[in-house]
Amino acid sequence: MKPAPFEYHRPGTLDEALVLMAARAGEARPLAGGQSLIPAMNFRLARPAALVDLNRVAELAYVRPADGGLRIGAMARQRVVERSPLVQRAAPLLAEAMPFIAHPQIRNRGTVGGSLAHADPAAELPAVMLALDARLEARSRSGTRTIPASAFFTGLFGTALMPDELLVEIALPPLPPGSGTAFVEVARRHGDYALVGAAVVVTLDERGRCRDARIALLSVGGGPVLAAEAMKLCVGESPSDEMIRAAAETAATRDIDPPSDIHASAAYRRRLAAVLTRRALARGVERAGKG
Repeated sequence: MKPAPFEYHRPGTLDEALVLMAARAGEARPLAGGQSLIPAMNFRLARPAALVDLNRVAELAYVRPADGGLRIGAMARQRVVERSPLVQRAAPLLAEAMPFIAHPQIRNRGTVGGSLAHADPAAELPAVMLALDARLEARSRSGTRTIPASAFFTGLFGTALMPDELLVEIALPPLPPGSGTAFVEVARRHGDYALVGAAVVVTLDERGRCRDARIALLSVGGGPVLAAEAMKLCVGESPSDEMIRAAAETAATRDIDPPSDIHASAAYRRRLAAVLTRRALARGVERAGKG
């Protein structure tokens, strides 16, 4: 298959890219790693009138420490993030999730910002950002705004980005003391999209009680889902098998409305969500206790 005709622009700076996006607002699409957009164009599922190639915009490719947390440029390659000692120390959940994304060849080209802006409900990074309470910075010629991950993903392949905006940076806050994280997923084969996945952050207080819990699930709806009801069951409780089991069952029965498709039924996804939430919570609690 071949894509429909389009204009191709290759800016060298962010300002140039923003000018191009403004000039063709609603018609232009940014090109980052191209691992999702180009196949969609080849099948004519996407038909942008223009591509704005960001691969020469070096100012968007970085991983930096910031106030105990991290700032990641939208054009940072997934493989760079995966191998970063800084990410492993400051954001172990992100580091743990990275090897589950497709294959090394894909991660060599794929970008963090590209995956988030694509907003595939089966992708790992949106759920990780939701669990970490990330802040995403969008920029256009008219200004900059910061969008919490909880408001960024709006539905199936949908985000809060405006047609003339680019996602330029992801800010991850520092993990509170006493925190443990975990990421788990099930896929038919390694590198396939997950049937279900869970990203968890658990924070224990000085008495060993759960001060906070964030549970984000992927591939169970139109986007990443924060299991709010399950999280409420954890806060203020001393971690136990009963608490973890109750939270996992709540996540599967009250927090999600998974679809059925050719890969798995809704009932199977609910069962997977319960099992994976239980595993991730148990691992997160164990790691928090060792922190």
